[in-house]
Amino acid sequence: MDGPQPTSHSSAVVATLALAGTVAAIMQTLVTPLIAEMPQLLHTSSSNAAWVVTVTLLVAGVCVPVSGRLGDLIGKRRMLLVCAVPLIVGSVVCALSSSVVPMIVGRGLQGMGMGMVPLGIALLRDVVPAEKLSGSIALVSASMGIGGAIGLPLSAAVAQYANWRVLFWGSAGLALVIGALIYFVVPDVPAGAKGQRFDGLGAIGLAIGLVSLLLAISKGADWGWGSGTTLGLFTVAVVALLVWGWWELRTRDPLIDLRTTARPRVLLTNASSILIGVGMYSFMLIAPQLLQFPEATGYGLGQSMLAAGLYLAPGGVMMMIVSPLGGKLINARGPKVALVCGALVISAGYGLALFLMGSAWGLMIVGIVINSGVALAYGAMPALIMSAVPLSETAAANGFNALMRSLGTTIGAAVIGVVLAQMTVNLGGYTIASEGGFRTGLVIGSAVALVSAAVAALIPALRDGEGAAAGEQPATSDQAPARA
Repeated sequence: MDGPQPTSHSSAVVATLALAGTVAAIMQTLVTPLIAEMPQLLHTSSSNAAWVVTVTLLVAGVCVPVSGRLGDLIGKRRMLLVCAVPLIVGSVVCALSSSVVPMIVGRGLQGMGMGMVPLGIALLRDVVPAEKLSGSIALVSASMGIGGAIGLPLSAAVAQYANWRVLFWGSAGLALVIGALIYFVVPDVPAGAKGQRFDGLGAIGLAIGLVSLLLAISKGADWGWGSGTTLGLFTVAVVALLVWGWWELRTRDPLIDLRTTARPRVLLTNASSILIGVGMYSFMLIAPQLLQFPEATGYGLGQSMLAAGLYLAPGGVMMMIVSPLGGKLINARGPKVALVCGALVISAGYGLALFLMGSAWGLMIVGIVINSGVALAYGAMPALIMSAVPLSETAAANGFNALMRSLGTTIGAAVIGVVLAQMTVNLGGYTIASEGGFRTGLVIGSAVALVSAAVAALIPALRDGEGAAAGEQPATSDQAPARA
């Protein structure tokens, strides 16, 4: 077929793209050990300091789908290099910050670079041989989870034993290395949608809708779910996204082709992705608190931030081990089976947590199980997406799928946050989440993962002509090993 051909050094390309995704994920968790100290470090209030975390989520939510579309229009390698620039600049700005405003600006710039993972996954379809494609997709897709798992203990160690600015100088250095590797290792391939125009109005409409929605979900608990601000943001989000959808269906070159997104194979995969995001993040929110709560509670394990991160780090290592195995499963049985299996493993991990939450080693085992399921699911989702869309839409479609995962983690954080805030006990004059609250959160995580498995089981097989609207072959199918 016509189009990009696999390169002779595809292993180096895959390693570079996986490292890029890992570094991007590390930057998301970079400030976690500093959250409690941010008000003092930046001479501001706790509510203002919280924007250091929130702004990265908001900016990434907008920029990831936009970066994906630009990758289809002007080239994925070029956009990967563009994404590296705000990661570097944002890290330097954060390292030099002594007040909250420049820190928020720097964290926002870091959020602009989060489109690296969906761009990298889409690029794999262009440069990796057919026999290596599924495993490569699985590894690069799982890199976000891998980076999140290893980033927490790494940043905790630096924050505990060195100046906090070292975290950001280190991230600037890592981003610079990634940019250099992309420049020298990743090949330039023709843009799949070259000649089409960029949908600026669509980007603005999506930005308004997403920022309003994500802000309402992430800040609703602080502002009050029934407050005028929260309800107003939800209203703006609904109106903006409806108008945006109307525009996207009528413009010639949309930012996101909603007709492609509405295909059952793509639609159900994205729906399952949201639920997987909820299920994955529930454990990420619960486990560190259980590990660090004082033993006097009767259920807390009294670990430091660094120790808690080290207990959870093996989960990230397991993702690296399971990802290539997930690729083999995709080749043998198809991405749908891998996604269902991943969701079921996540659900089983939560069930296991109900019995093992009383020890740090038990939670480490639970983390290994849940992250194994996440690795399977994260590898399957882009394979399903790319099997159902043409080459001209791979980066945009993967960017939208990454957005759905991010939306799921935001919803998961809000839901678990509400549960833990409502189910509390009083200890020494302080109100903290109760054991019943944590157990309820674990049950929710298990149930959501089961629903995700049920949704994934409904994903239809690839139909003739689907994903090949412009004469391209699908990336993978459910019936046979991956084909380029």
